[in-house]
Order: sequence, then structure tokens, then C-alpha cells
Amino acid sequence: MTLMQAPGSRLGQICVLILIFTVVLQAFGMAVFYMYLNKELKQMQGKYFKSGLACFLEEADSSWDSSDDESMINPCWELKSQLHLFVKKMILRTFEEMIPTNPEKQYDPYLERGNGPKRVAAHITGNTRKRSTLPVLGSKNEKAVGHKIVHWESSRKGHSFLNKLILRNGELVIQYTGFYYIYSQTYFRFQEPEEGLGTVSTEENRKKIKQMVQYIYKHTSYPDPILLMKSARNSCWSKDSEYGLYSIYQGGIFELKENDRIFVSVTNERLIDLDQEASFFGAFLIG
Repeated sequence: MTLMQAPGSRLGQICVLILIFTVVLQAFGMAVFYMYLNKELKQMQGKYFKSGLACFLEEADSSWDSSDDESMINPCWELKSQLHLFVKKMILRTFEEMIPTNPEKQYDPYLERGNGPKRVAAHITGNTRKRSTLPVLGSKNEKAVGHKIVHWESSRKGHSFLNKLILRNGELVIQYTGFYYIYSQTYFRFQEPEEGLGTVSTEENRKKIKQMVQYIYKHTSYPDPILLMKSARNSCWSKDSEYGLYSIYQGGIFELKENDRIFVSVTNERLIDLDQEASFFGAFLIG
């Protein structure tokens, strides 16, 4: 019985050895294949990286056409198209963050904080009922030229109004800092003196009143007023006419700060006609 079992045990051992060798051989083959595949992947990755880098470093020989099949499968075209889409998405996202889509949250320089639109404007007109001698400027305490117009009409009975601006002593007081359009028109009316005064005095009177000037000043924290605009006109009235009519208008954009004050002064105040349609002064906030 012992002699009969010896060949069978050897065969079993041989089979086990063959099985072990087969497993080891397969494992070795798989390891070699893995190393080879990893090497190829690295080479392909380096190749595509270099080709992608060349898409930006080198100038293309021809323009890319999205309708062309060869261009569609080209790595450079794919890389550029993907980059283009990425940049476009980033620009749109940045634009949405800077400018909200909700109109209630959009910035509007004309909106007050919680009080709706900020309509800052004033239009004041001449007042013939309160006309008197205009105060003379240009004294030692105030370095301005001409006579300041003090009597303006600010009620809403006529064409005048005040909205978020204050009228004080003939001056418009600014309540909001910003850029304002300032304008003014003054109406000059010359009437021939009554008969009996003599031709000499009439001729002298004509020579003295040839020049008409309108000034627009502003008061700031600086002690002296600052001249913003001036407009002048020289006119000679005809000897045959009983009266002459002339108007001076000027306007401009200026930056004004809170508590600044603006006013109008003129020369030859005796010729001013303070009719509300002819002489007026105003300003409005534009930004």
C-alpha cells in the first residue's frame, strides 16, 4: 500500500507547483502590463500638455472653423473652445456680482436713502412788487462786483418753485453735494428820460449805461465769494427809440457742496426789469 501512494503524492505536488507558477506568471505579466500602460499614459499626457501649450505659444497657421470636422477633433481647437467657455462664464459671473439683477438693489445716484428719487431743483423769478435799490457789492468786506439781486419770488403762485434748496437773502443754499446746472437770465430795459431834462443829460446818460454785465457767484467756507460765470453786453440805443430791451442768459455745470450759496449780481441795476418771465435764476442737481 505504501508503494502505491508515492506516485500520487508526487503528482499532486507537481500540480500545486504548476498552479503556483501560473499565478506568479500572471501576476508578473499584469505588473509588467501596468508599468507599460502607466508609461504610455504619462507619455500621452506629456504630449497633449505640450501640444496644448503650443496652442497658446505658437501662432496658428490657419483659422479654426467650427463647422470643419478636422478642426473639431483637433486638440488645440478643443482646448481653445473650452477655455473660451470658461472665460465667458467667469465674466458673466463677475458681471452679475457687480451689478445685481434685482432692480431694487441697483445703485442709483439720484436715489435718497429710503426716501425715493432725489429731485433737487429750484427756479426763482423776479419780483416787481418788492423791487428796491439793490445792495452794492464790492465793499471791503465782500469782494464781489455789481449789485446783488435780493428780491426773488420763490412761491408756487407763478413759475417759481423750491425743492430741497433754500432761498435766503437772495441766495440759493445747497443742501446736497453734487454737480449742478446753474443758470440765470436778467432783463435790461432802457427808457428815454422825460422831456425837459435836456439833450446833454440824455447823451451823458447813454454813455454811462452802455455796458451790462451779469455775474453768478458762490459762497463757500472761504471768506470771499467765488465767481462762477459772467456775461457782458455793450449796446447803443438809437436816438429815435423811446426804450431798448436786452437780455443776458448764461448757464453751466459746477460742483457744489452742502451749505454753499449761489447768487446773481448785475451792473446798472436801474435798468433791471424783474418781470417773472424775463428775469429768473435757478439750479438743479444732475449727478
